[in-house]
Amino acid sequence: MIIRKLESEKLNLKDAFILKPQEFCDFRGTLYKIYTEEVLKVNGVKPYFVEEYLTISKKGVFRGFHYQAGEASQAKLIRCIRGEVYDVIIDMRKSSPTFGKWTGVVLSERNMVALYAPRGFAHGLVALTDDSAVLYKADNGYAPQTERGVIWSDPDLNITWPFEKMLISEKDQKWPRFKDAEVFP
Repeated sequence: MIIRKLESEKLNLKDAFILKPQEFCDFRGTLYKIYTEEVLKVNGVKPYFVEEYLTISKKGVFRGFHYQAGEASQAKLIRCIRGEVYDVIIDMRKSSPTFGKWTGVVLSERNMVALYAPRGFAHGLVALTDDSAVLYKADNGYAPQTERGVIWSDPDLNITWPFEKMLISEKDQKWPRFKDAEVFP
């Protein structure tokens, strides 16, 4: 029996959206259709992913804000497959009407929502539960020489975090503020 149809919902940042999976349930359990080529194309995405990552984080761990500059930029499709995370994206595209804006989405194993972050966005997340597992696909390979970031605590962005204190890597504590970060045209 189909419980829910596959749907996409635009976010308040240009070109970003979430996917609500199609859900099938019967006596065996549940099957989710996470995305299709058709639903991605309707949202302007060429569904071609070249890498996939899995991160597992303790409660309170922050990862981000990461992005790759120039032609190495990556679009990402992000899902939480265990636990729960608060995922935040920032529009780094100067030509975008939502340049410098951010939005946050709770991704969890319960809601099964996937977040699409287009090329030109910085991405970060904080684990809301222990052993949160996040799976994400990228449409371009990892290029460490082009890796850039934005500091999580930038007062100009004024991001509301669910925790007062988070566990943050040394590298992620050294990113510049948004106003000093490399942006896209």
